[in-house]
Amino acid sequence: METVAVDNPYGLQAALTQGGLIAQSIFGILVIMSFVSWFIIITKYLDQRKMLGEAADLEKKFWTAPDLKTGASKLDKNSAFRQIVDDGLRASDHHEGRLTDKIDQHEWVTMALNRSSNAVTSKMTNGLAFLASVGSTAPFIGLMGTVIGIYRALINIGLAGQASIDKVAGPVGEALIMTAIGLFVAVPAVLGYNWLIRRNKEVSDKVNNFSSDVHGALVSGARVAQPTAAPAAAAKPKA
Repeated sequence: METVAVDNPYGLQAALTQGGLIAQSIFGILVIMSFVSWFIIITKYLDQRKMLGEAADLEKKFWTAPDLKTGASKLDKNSAFRQIVDDGLRASDHHEGRLTDKIDQHEWVTMALNRSSNAVTSKMTNGLAFLASVGSTAPFIGLMGTVIGIYRALINIGLAGQASIDKVAGPVGEALIMTAIGLFVAVPAVLGYNWLIRRNKEVSDKVNNFSSDVHGALVSGARVAQPTAAPAAAAKPKA
C-alpha cells in the first residue's frame, strides 16, 4: 500500500509559520548572533595561532640578529612583535625635546613599551565582549519565543473551549524549539569565550616577556638573561 508523505506540523518550519512575525524575528536574531559568534571564534583563533607562531620564531628570526633594527626588519610588517620593537626604537631615538627633559631614557622607553604591549593585548580582546553578551542573553531571547508560544497555546485553548492536544501541541512545540535554539547559540559562545580568554593569557604572557626583553636590550644593550632551572639542593653533611 502506497504511503503519502505529509509535512511535519510540529517542525521548525511550522513553528515559524504559525508563530508569525515575532517568532520569525526571534529566530533571525538568534541566527545572526550564532553566525557572528562563530565568526569571532574562528577569526580570533586564527589571530592567536598566528601570534603564537610568531612568538615561537622569535629566537631564530629576531634574537639572532646583530641589533634590534636588523631583527625588526626580519619580522612581518603587520606583526605585533614588530610593532613593539618599532615603538621601543622610536622612543629610544626620540628621547629629546621639552616634554622629555624631566624624564630619563629608561622611564621613557618603559612607558612607550608598556603602551605598545597594552595596545596589543587590548586588541586581542576585541569581540570577546560580544561572545559574553551572546552567552548571557541568547537563552533569554529563546525564552521569549517560549513565552510567546505558551501564550498562543493558551489562546488556542480558550478559543477551542477545551485543552485538546491538537490545540496545544503546535504552540508548545514552537516554544520548546525556540528554547533549544537559544541554548544552541549560547553554549558555543560561552565555551568559545572561555577558550579564547585562556589562549589570550598565553599570548599576553609572551608579548609581555618579549617587551621586557626588548626593554633590557634598549637600556642595557643586551637581552636579559633567561631564567634557568634552580640548581639541585646541596647534599646535607653527614652527622
